[in-house]
Amino acid sequence: MLTRTSAVSTLNRLLLHDISGSLQISTKHLILSLRKITHTVSNMLVPQIRNVFNDIVKSEEDKRLYRGLELSNGLKVLLISDPKTDKSSAALDVHIGHMSDPNEIPGLAHFCEHMLFLGTTKYPVENEYNKYLSEHSGNSNAFTTVDHTNYYFDVAPEHLEGVLDRFAQFFLSPLFTESATEREINAVNSEHEKNIQIDLWRLNQLERSTSNPKHAYNKFGTGNKKTLDENPRKNGINIREKLLKFHYDWYSANIMAFALLGKESLDELQVLATNLFSGVINKNVQTPEWKDHPFSDDCLKKRAFVMPVKDIRNLNISFPIPDLQPYYKTNPGSYLGHLIGHEGPGSLLSELKAKGWVNTLIGGQKSGAKGFGFFIVNVDLTEDGIEHVDDIVTHLFQYLNMLRHNGPQEWFFREFADINKITFRFKDKEKPQTYTCTLAGLLHMYPMEEVLCGAYLMPDYNPDHINMVLEKLIPEKIRIAVVGKKYQSVVNQTELWYGTEYYIEDIPEETLEKWKNAGFNNNFSLPPRNEFIPTNFELVSQNEEKSPLPQLLKNSPITRLWYKQDDEYLLPKAVLNFEFVSPLAYLDPLHCDMAYMLVQLFRDSLTEYSYAAELAGLGYSLSNTKYGMILYIKGYNDKQHILLGKIMDILTNFEIDPKRFDILKEAYIRGLKNFQAEQPHQHAVYYSSVLLAEHAWTKEELLEATDDLTLDKMHIFIKELLSKIHIEALIHGNISKQKAFELVTIIESKLQQNMKSKPLLPSQLIRDREVQLSNGSSYLFKCTNSVHSSSCIIVYYQSGLQETHLNVVLELFCQIIAEPCFNILRTQEQLGYIVFSGVRRANGAQGIHVVVQSDRNPDYLNERIEAFLLKMKNYMNEMTEDQFQKHREALVCHRLEKPKKMAHRTAKFWTEIASQQYNFDRDNIEVAHLKTLTKNDILEFYDKLIAYDAPLRHKLAVHIISTATSGIENEIKQNVVTPPSDGTPFSPELNEHTVIQNITEFKSSHPLFPLVRPYIDLSNLTKAKL
Repeated sequence: MLTRTSAVSTLNRLLLHDISGSLQISTKHLILSLRKITHTVSNMLVPQIRNVFNDIVKSEEDKRLYRGLELSNGLKVLLISDPKTDKSSAALDVHIGHMSDPNEIPGLAHFCEHMLFLGTTKYPVENEYNKYLSEHSGNSNAFTTVDHTNYYFDVAPEHLEGVLDRFAQFFLSPLFTESATEREINAVNSEHEKNIQIDLWRLNQLERSTSNPKHAYNKFGTGNKKTLDENPRKNGINIREKLLKFHYDWYSANIMAFALLGKESLDELQVLATNLFSGVINKNVQTPEWKDHPFSDDCLKKRAFVMPVKDIRNLNISFPIPDLQPYYKTNPGSYLGHLIGHEGPGSLLSELKAKGWVNTLIGGQKSGAKGFGFFIVNVDLTEDGIEHVDDIVTHLFQYLNMLRHNGPQEWFFREFADINKITFRFKDKEKPQTYTCTLAGLLHMYPMEEVLCGAYLMPDYNPDHINMVLEKLIPEKIRIAVVGKKYQSVVNQTELWYGTEYYIEDIPEETLEKWKNAGFNNNFSLPPRNEFIPTNFELVSQNEEKSPLPQLLKNSPITRLWYKQDDEYLLPKAVLNFEFVSPLAYLDPLHCDMAYMLVQLFRDSLTEYSYAAELAGLGYSLSNTKYGMILYIKGYNDKQHILLGKIMDILTNFEIDPKRFDILKEAYIRGLKNFQAEQPHQHAVYYSSVLLAEHAWTKEELLEATDDLTLDKMHIFIKELLSKIHIEALIHGNISKQKAFELVTIIESKLQQNMKSKPLLPSQLIRDREVQLSNGSSYLFKCTNSVHSSSCIIVYYQSGLQETHLNVVLELFCQIIAEPCFNILRTQEQLGYIVFSGVRRANGAQGIHVVVQSDRNPDYLNERIEAFLLKMKNYMNEMTEDQFQKHREALVCHRLEKPKKMAHRTAKFWTEIASQQYNFDRDNIEVAHLKTLTKNDILEFYDKLIAYDAPLRHKLAVHIISTATSGIENEIKQNVVTPPSDGTPFSPELNEHTVIQNITEFKSSHPLFPLVRPYIDLSNLTKAKL
């Protein structure tokens, strides 16, 4: 606590600083600064804490300590002490979003979020915050929604105080400098342009733009150059002054919530939080609330037909409902969503699939903002389904009539509540950054004591609340959007911000009457009781011989079983991974198509059965890979054997429904064609993989092969695929060795009984290799994208085969250049919103890649990337030993960070198995070597492999060039070369690149890397004893 004398001294300091700083701004903002100082001193002279909350409800399994605070300025604080954490984190959520933008400046709240990262009074250097995080194994981000803006970070625990001080300045004294303001507008504009051709963004904005135009929900939240620069200039508006005013008006302590997690004790965290955040001004801002719904009466009973970018078909149904947050203890929206979105027998989805009209269905409440919400039912339509939209809606009202007729069911509510209670009790630990980010938002929604449990527990059954929501789901309140390419001829309006074409009409009265009198459907029924709800939560006895790493329990000709009993997470859960290896899965494009169709058809057929298991916390997935199929089961171990047995029963006796085959084949073909509408950076990554992988079928080849994709061939393929197979298994969790053997036996016995499966030859288990680029080479592959206005470049510098020394040198080099890369190419040069650098690893080979998506020509982007890398030589030469050690320790901290969830630990083990490297202790082994590296090791790596004149440089660039109308219009801009403002040199003189004209010829003219030798010699490995 500051004394009165020290407070007055601080006032004098602040006054001098603010007066000198205010010479560049208007008198109005000088007055605002003086008001701010008065508030700051006032806060210093009163107690910092108004209320303390020590009785926060937490899970039985949660060993962390919690304390809630309400500071004297009204700011809510949740403290989380976790002495075992390897990352500290904090997040602050401001209960204000883009619905509070001034009408004349759409996107201002989002722009303010961007600007807070670019310098504060105490830390004026623009990249100070990100640089500090980068040097201390941290990262950060932020997001803006309709009524929230959330900022969050994580960092190595010993540096929490340093980054927290920098973070707090966002809310105390941001600079909003003129130069940063002008530049960052381009970043916001680039972010918006990235999203323009994405259907999800287009449909979300169309919903807003067709709501009540007088309602704040109608606004455009992202902002762009027009709303943040061109229009304000025309209207004589100083955008920087508007930023200052928005921050001053709305960034008030009483509508802020702060979550802080660290190793420190609660008392120590409390001192940190109060010292740094008590100075945030409380302006007694009223949290915005919109009691009038944006779907006013004149917005209802409407039907819109929408033209998408991709070839998709959707039916989106919305009903206006009240804000259900006050009813969180009875949770009527979740109860109804649980029923309407059910996928089991007697469900709405089951009936609509049987009709051949839909593939998927999502139903439930959707948050709006404080004061209003939505209830939605969205379905993915088939070719036949888009012709039966009105019939689908009729079925929805028939299902709702069934719910009304039966009335609320207390047994069903209690079952749903029990599942949520179990989920809360055995909740997986989350990454600190995810945890604090989520909790900071929840602090606005629940009482402090219930902030951890409020989203899970449903203690009160209230049928009146359920009926209240059900009464809102009527034809008179409906809004419908039907999305499909078939409406190209009828659309007659264009949405302002995204250019979405649509046609909107009143729903005919006769159609509404039909829905009002929909009656009942005898095929609908309430779900049966869920037999998958676990009842046994006991932890199995620990094995006498504990192993920190997976052990090989079985190594037969057909099965290799790896096993690791959990001794870390101590939850009644397990993760089962089974890879079914078959060379047929990727034999040619047709076989790849058939493997994909098999898993789609299988998952589709198992939906009714597996949905109950999924609700009860027991999920599965089946996916096809280049080497076969992977079956993945995770959740409570109590009834995993039941689900596994059912899966293998169906898989080994699989009968294809011809109707579903035709529907899913058509969906697959559309998906292949829709790839052309993916983001340019996704295209760049895809073509990089095609160029470098030993085998890779292109989208065009897969699409062409679908002509031969028939039901008869599928039947033959399934039998052949499963008749000769190898099983690679990993069982990890609350499972004994004996149980692990039993689970594998389920798979083996079903395959052998029903498919007469035999093992593969050892030579059929060899993985793909990677193309090896020649020394001193520079290759260029060009491709066009006709959908997005942005272009993209990915530049890959191949380093060599994976091995301990090169692995850590490469990672440390990427650690050192990551923050400068973002700061120079994105923040300073404003090349684009998407700027990324990092390690690329595939098929045992590795290197560094740099990705930039931009409205500039890829040739220019290539020059700027090369110029940046040239600058990095001096940057590293001038780096002090202390700075180098910070980067090294940051990478050590990152590599030793423990997975927070059992499934994440399993994934690390599985990566080693799937790559056939089996280095299960990789992190500890490589960190030990990492600690020995010197700056000379990095400089040697740079000179040898990265420098523009490096003798062993291996460069591959992929250029995705926009041919969209707006892309062509930007061509003049794309080729303008402007000197960077930070002194980055122009690109060096580079060797002429070799243009790749034919992918097959390119790959056939290059050797392949050998496969990485396994860390474990399986031939000499002794199997663990039972």
